[in-house]
Amino acid sequence: MTTAVAPEFSDLRHEIAGVPISEIARRFGTPTFVYESSLIQERINDLRAFDTIRYAQKANSNLAVLDLVRRQGVLVDAVSAGEIGRARAAGYVPVGDPPPIVYTADIFDHESLDLVVEQGIHVNCGSPDMIAQYGQRAPGREITLRINPGFGHGHSQKTNTGGEQSKHGIWHDQIGDCLALAAQNGLKIAGLHMHIGSGTDLEHLSQVCGALERVALAIGSTITTISAGGGLPTPYRTTDLKVDIAAYFLLWDATRRRLQEAFGHPVRLEIEPGRYLVAESGYLVAEIRAVKQMGANTFYLLDAGFNNLARPILYGAYHPMSIAPADGSTNRERRSVVVGGPLCESGDIFTQSDGGVVGSQLLPSAKVGDYLIIERAGAYGFTMGSNYNSKPMAAEVMVNSDGSTHLVRRRQTFEDLIRGESIPSVDAGSAAL
Repeated sequence: MTTAVAPEFSDLRHEIAGVPISEIARRFGTPTFVYESSLIQERINDLRAFDTIRYAQKANSNLAVLDLVRRQGVLVDAVSAGEIGRARAAGYVPVGDPPPIVYTADIFDHESLDLVVEQGIHVNCGSPDMIAQYGQRAPGREITLRINPGFGHGHSQKTNTGGEQSKHGIWHDQIGDCLALAAQNGLKIAGLHMHIGSGTDLEHLSQVCGALERVALAIGSTITTISAGGGLPTPYRTTDLKVDIAAYFLLWDATRRRLQEAFGHPVRLEIEPGRYLVAESGYLVAEIRAVKQMGANTFYLLDAGFNNLARPILYGAYHPMSIAPADGSTNRERRSVVVGGPLCESGDIFTQSDGGVVGSQLLPSAKVGDYLIIERAGAYGFTMGSNYNSKPMAAEVMVNSDGSTHLVRRRQTFEDLIRGESIPSVDAGSAAL
């Protein structure tokens, strides 16, 4: 199937969506995540052929992002009670056709089970135990099954969500048992969902069609919805290929049509993008605070670390980077540099490959006070952030289609960091340290 090569990246950048980077840094400080709303809308439009686009909000669950996709007619997937709460706060209602919110997980914790039962939220079960636990509380409802087809693929083993080494989904050989379990608990299996991994390729994505079709035929005509899951790759390098979305839809549409003919009723076709919708929209703007020579290596050290963007240390993930000179210069010589953060941790390196091997990128020469922008950082950036080294979480800014900017999350303060902590009282007779 035809693919297109990703566009060229510029490593010398002065603005984001028309807003000067120096202005962003001045107004909001650094490090700051910046999201370009128009790019999210473009990626949504890529997928309009599918009956339902359901956003996997774990990629980026900022309320402004959720509100934006909701206003574009995109529904939402939630993997926790907190994500259900976020969806509700962004304006999603709990019940509808198709379900505005679907809870997808491999377990119920007590809070999430209470929520889906009380609010009537549709459940996508990833384990037989979920079927039993839900049926005991809410007999008579419809459910979806997330199936592990026995194979998986992704840009890292840690993002592979199929096969026997993955914890995700119901093993494909257990369908008969799950049918019996659903019947015992008065549940109707109305939908199927498969997701084999994040950042996989079209060859592996297309294999899901056949696997899901076989399971659907085994379950029978109660199926009214099928989900292609997510995993659509995002180009991070100029050599990365973009998936032919039109060809991918045709594969799934053919599967859907065969099922409709077999069942004698319409079957809704969903897709569940996460990273695909938001990754390209995001930029992590950081300030260079030191330039160090360590033997043969030149280091640019930033005020952002893996507490802000963990993908490189977790997966060896590559991100394109650019320099925004504080003096506005438009011509800088290039040099090979290692890019790292401020954390007291050797792994706090943005230019590393899988296994923690330190690498480098060719970037314009820079000095303290210049800005370095880590691009394509809209997915699994803030949502995977932490307070390691007691660092505050970054600010988040949305650039609207009219060029206006809005602070969609303020930077954490020290008071935020210690909120909820307490020091135990000491007996009056105890010696103070």
